[in-house]
Amino acid sequence: MGGPTDDDDGSPKFGRLLIVLLLAVALVGVLTFASEAYFS
Repeated sequence: MGGPTDDDDGSPKFGRLLIVLLLAVALVGVLTFASEAYFS
């Protein structure tokens, strides 16, 4: 089998993008929750 670049055509990059997107959404949610808790 090839290296990490030739593992799957697009799968690793898509998975990485999905993880980053989920982390960003989670961060926004945590920030919103924190601000709500602080302001309330």
